[in-house]
Amino acid sequence: MMKLLSMNPATLGASIATDVATVGWDTNLSDHEVQRLLKGDILLHAKPRSNRGGGVTARMCLPLERDQVWAQLTNYPRWVEYFPDLICSEMLSTVAESTSAGRRLYQVARKSFLMFSAQVEIYLRVFESIRDTTGYQIRFCLEQVEKGSFRDFSADLKLQNCGSGTLLTYSVQATPTMPMPATLIQEAIRLDLPTNMQQMRQVLCDRPGQ
Repeated sequence: MMKLLSMNPATLGASIATDVATVGWDTNLSDHEVQRLLKGDILLHAKPRSNRGGGVTARMCLPLERDQVWAQLTNYPRWVEYFPDLICSEMLSTVAESTSAGRRLYQVARKSFLMFSAQVEIYLRVFESIRDTTGYQIRFCLEQVEKGSFRDFSADLKLQNCGSGTLLTYSVQATPTMPMPATLIQEAIRLDLPTNMQQMRQVLCDRPGQ
């Protein structure tokens, strides 16, 4: 597997630890996990949200500067290139129209799961933050479900410097309207995220200037 960053694990681990201390993010990465990140692995951590909801956090390293990654990820119509199940991602408000209530984003996804297929249409509020105390962060909050079976949904994307590259952390949590064990929701997200993250990394690295 291709080595992503020209930095040894100890140096990268120290770099990540410094950023964690600065921005207050709790990554708790072991030396073994840092080595896996350097090799290009996607790290996953599942966390139950409730009896009916689930959440998963994924981390990966990118051989790009943080500003390069940020410029691409805040171009929200391009998210259809990152996530194969996403067929529409339309920003409904401009940067100039952005308020403390965030910007509005409309997304449509088609997903096959177990024995059924579904299309989900949702309106999200997007909050962007670039601060010394919190780093680079995008938060997606559910505003309205136009069509689909989610009672709530949220996602957080964080970028932190790690040497010559960027550590990307993406956390997603969801609760369906239909009765379904939290472990099943987590497993569905856990199976999807590695493919989505690998696709995202490939697109970001193929066109870093866009």
